Amino acid sequence: MSVFKEFKEFAMKGNVVDLATGVIIGTAFGKIVSSLVNDIIMPLISVVTGKIDFTNLFISLDGQKYATLQMAKEAGAATLNYGVFLTNILDFIIIAWAIFIMIKQINRFKKSETIVEVTTKNCPYCQSSIHIKAVKCPHCTSKID
Repeated sequence: MSVFKEFKEFAMKGNVVDLATGVIIGTAFGKIVSSLVNDIIMPLISVVTGKIDFTNLFISLDGQKYATLQMAKEAGAATLNYGVFLTNILDFIIIAWAIFIMIKQINRFKKSETIVEVTTKNCPYCQSSIHIKAVKCPHCTSKID
């Protein structure tokens, strides 16, 4: 069997196609959540915290003071961008929460598996199926513990 044919069989399996679809939808969902965080939530947090711009929270490693992260990058300064990191953490938390809620709703709509109560057992002597509460086998008349 050629490598191409093996790859084609692998790629066309249901799980691979489902995974690819999930990755594509997840990427688009990530962009939406990033926009939600950057364009809506972070400005609101900035207003509540006194006009703090999280994207401009950084530490310049060259010892110089820069008004914005953009100015530090233009000067070629190495920076620790903890504001961007905090924004990414918030992105992650929102994405994780949304996925949790989505999975919870999907599981709610799934058909619940009905629990089948066991009502029979096998006789240890003749292997016939008998009622679970039977103390004597109706087929071989053996006493069952």
